[in-house]
Amino acid sequence: MARTNFDMLLQAGCHFGHLKRKWCPAMAPYIYSERNGIHIIDLHKTVAKIDDAAEALKNIARQGKKILFVGTKKQTKEVSAEKATSINMPYVIERWPGGMLTNFPTIRKAVKKMANIDKLMQDGTYGNLSKRELLQVTRQRAKLEKNLGSIVDLTRLPSALFVVDVMKENNAVREANRLGIPVFGIVDTNSDPSNVDFVIPANDDAKDSVEVILNACCMAIAEGLEERKAEKADEKAAEAQDDAEEQEVKPRRAAGARRARKPAAPAAEEKAAPAEQESAPAAEEDAE
Repeated sequence: MARTNFDMLLQAGCHFGHLKRKWCPAMAPYIYSERNGIHIIDLHKTVAKIDDAAEALKNIARQGKKILFVGTKKQTKEVSAEKATSINMPYVIERWPGGMLTNFPTIRKAVKKMANIDKLMQDGTYGNLSKRELLQVTRQRAKLEKNLGSIVDLTRLPSALFVVDVMKENNAVREANRLGIPVFGIVDTNSDPSNVDFVIPANDDAKDSVEVILNACCMAIAEGLEERKAEKADEKAAEAQDDAEEQEVKPRRAAGARRARKPAAPAAEEKAAPAEQESAPAAEEDAE
């Protein structure tokens, strides 16, 4: 079953591309026609591409891996943040910090610095600072929160990158390609899809267009997370059942071992009985 349909995408304006003179020839397979100097995207192909991307994202989420959402466009940053937060995934909606993926340890140091500032403020270490120094520390903390606050939980490199506009987020796409991280991207007619692993041809400027695509992808990710929880619950139940069966088997084994040791006594008595029978005739002969 398709996660979106032609009418839904048409109503959201996903079919509007850029001006014909600004197009990228590599997007020709996804262009249906041209109207008034504007390219029209083939939404039938968009529906199929959304389904492929959603299925791949679902499999990644089922494995418990993180997907980083990147959307720094002014008109789409709020939607990107809202959808990523709803599924507890990291996101970047401010300026892309250069080297965030290729120089990830340095970015983690900046995140830890933010946590250290919070800790020192709570334990009163910064209580003896002057007003000017305290203001500088507060401003530094606010800047770190704005740029890196959304990736605090990203303790290792993400397993996938979801980019709203691959042309604007070119640096993020190049870093992901360099590290072999799969890229999912909403690609408009003016962008090059060659560096994107899962291309979703659609309008990347309209808020409604981005929202309907993110809805479908985030629903798939949520399904993957739920399946992972169900698998973990089944594993725990199976482990608990195995432990209970072992607890039941142990008393049976102990009882069986005790029963196996008891028959040894009658065997000794049987051996002693013939000896007594042989000694009895000898005693009778002595008596005669």
